Amino acid sequence: METNDTNMNLQEFIKTEIANLKNQPALKADFRVGDIIKVHQLIKEIIVQKKISKTAKAIKKAEGDGGKGATERIQVFEGVVIAKKHGREMGASFMVRKIGASNVAIEKIFPLYSPTIKKIEIVSRPKIRQAKLYYLRDRVGKAARRAGLGHAVEVKETAPAPTN
Repeated sequence: METNDTNMNLQEFIKTEIANLKNQPALKADFRVGDIIKVHQLIKEIIVQKKISKTAKAIKKAEGDGGKGATERIQVFEGVVIAKKHGREMGASFMVRKIGASNVAIEKIFPLYSPTIKKIEIVSRPKIRQAKLYYLRDRVGKAARRAGLGHAVEVKETAPAPTN
């Protein structure tokens, strides 16, 4: 009898976890490969206490910072989605590529169900008919930016239906 109770508890736990995960911002944003998106990611910075003078400590204490603990901030990563893997299942991920300073390419892989992703904005949506855009790695300059192929996306807000 214990195994049945354990299985039922496990099934209920899985159902509640999946229900919580369906509220993820990555699932609400309907982005595709080729879209230019902004990923708002929560970054936790741990401050390492350095040896500072007593006056500097007093100033920090007066500011209310204290110099201890982790600080959180939102970092925005804007780039082209070059791949999506595993659809919407638990291990799903997507890869975003941007051209950084000095024309150095940066690629980041984000888990779809990551709790650090706070918001995803679609900047533009070009007409792309390929599932993976790995060929962009070989492109340089304007060809890598895919200039002129995108168009602005209007954000659709759901208004409540009028009741008569």
